[in-house]
Amino acid sequence: MKAYKLTGRQRPLLAAEELPTPQPGIGQVVIRIKAASLNYRDILVASQAEGIVPLSDGAGVISAIGAEVRGFSVGDRVVIGFMPGWVEGEFSADKQDSSLGGPGVDGVLAEQVVVNAAGISHIPDSMTFEEAATLPCAAVTAWSALFERRPLLPGETVLLLGTGGVSIFALQLAKIAGAKVIITSSSDEKLQRARQLGADHLINYHHNSDWASEVLRLTAGKGVDLAVDVAGPATLNSTLKATRHGGRISLMGVLTGFDGKIDTGAILAKRITLQGIYVGPVSTLKALTLSGIKPYIDRVYPLDEADQAYQSMSEKNHFGKLVIKL
Repeated sequence: MKAYKLTGRQRPLLAAEELPTPQPGIGQVVIRIKAASLNYRDILVASQAEGIVPLSDGAGVISAIGAEVRGFSVGDRVVIGFMPGWVEGEFSADKQDSSLGGPGVDGVLAEQVVVNAAGISHIPDSMTFEEAATLPCAAVTAWSALFERRPLLPGETVLLLGTGGVSIFALQLAKIAGAKVIITSSSDEKLQRARQLGADHLINYHHNSDWASEVLRLTAGKGVDLAVDVAGPATLNSTLKATRHGGRISLMGVLTGFDGKIDTGAILAKRITLQGIYVGPVSTLKALTLSGIKPYIDRVYPLDEADQAYQSMSEKNHFGKLVIKL
């Protein structure tokens, strides 16, 4: 069986390696991978690790089943959870340790992978493998950002930063929920694509660097009910400014790093709830496969262009998701 491992170098980023065909243990299934998608996390992993099979998000066909597996058959079309060990319930360190494609844990960029059956979900016939492969990280993260603990309600306003995978899934889900959406980008072309998906207000932050003031203007000085910040330290203070008193911010982004000065005074004075988001359970993935959402894929790369897919993710020029087809 062929798998692809990180080399620890910039070029080539990946190297093919022949590995034994995986065999399922008790409660496990083997999946022949058909498609895998990239997340910004994969860029971080590639810069820190080598010798592991990368990528957390994959979909394919069950090729073998172990003992005591119920509800699945050979030939079933399935998608794998980002954290197969987090099926439902509260988050924990043990569940986090099951995250695929990170340091010390092989991911899905291989012809076949073995995984616990509890950590996968059927995908409907109407959904392609490429579409299903975009769901485990970005779509589940977007769902968690909008609906975990205190769900976004019809008529509320949400602020989305950028037009990457999480933000575009959040746009689609927010519109399904009946919310108004303000979205930012440095590209007018991307903003127009966001409008086609239902965005109500568009802000080009290259043309308007004080985008938080523009958000306040669009909300009659009040601010948004919920903001989804995928960038981190460089944007969080502006996001705090753009969020209403008593509002909420879902923070999951590290596009601008991990460290920076944060206006804690704004969090206190405006009584803002700041929630860290780290993907979500397999139960949310299952709900998304049944939601009718149509993932927006910017480009599908053949396997021999996987390095180019990584480069595109690094350059942040995509709209929606990038996928590798096996």
